[in-house]
Amino acid sequence: MGSGGELGSTERGEPRERMPAGASAASRARVRLDLPRPPRRTLLPEYDPEAFGRLSEKIARFLGTGRFIVWMTVTIIVWLCWNIFAPEELRFDQYPFIFLTLALSVQASYAAPLILLAQNRQGDRDRVTYEQDRKQNERSIADTEYLTREIAALRMGLGEVATRDWIRSEFEDLIKELEERRTVFPSERPGHRDEGDR
Repeated sequence: MGSGGELGSTERGEPRERMPAGASAASRARVRLDLPRPPRRTLLPEYDPEAFGRLSEKIARFLGTGRFIVWMTVTIIVWLCWNIFAPEELRFDQYPFIFLTLALSVQASYAAPLILLAQNRQGDRDRVTYEQDRKQNERSIADTEYLTREIAALRMGLGEVATRDWIRSEFEDLIKELEERRTVFPSERPGHRDEGDR
């Protein structure tokens, strides 16, 4: 083994890289590609994207219901009636209704991204479902083609197999032929021998 500045070898016989004599252990440490990187510390708070996505979908579903529209309409009507007909000292939002406009614009500015996030998640789910359906269709097509080939092979094999009707017709032909021979050659009946054969 040589010093840190010389070219040496490892325990397995592989050549080591030439390192300067004053190189620290930290600079010699290599990045391992087979291990995930350790998480970096950031100033931003960490959150669970799935939990946030589920919450956004619940909010988006609620925003798309008739109940939300009814509650929003009732709230706006009560707000306007209160700020028009209530005593002067109890009104909190005078005629131009600036606070109501601000509240509605904040609600709209949060509703739009939440709806888009819910749509993106639904699109991802649809894409996964489409991919699974496509793979299932490919498997079904392959199975159908295999069964079609097997049925064709069975049909070809059955074309060469003797069926019951074919065997019956062959026996009938054979019986007719024997009957004809019996009428033409009566001495050739089974069990009958000529006297000369004895």
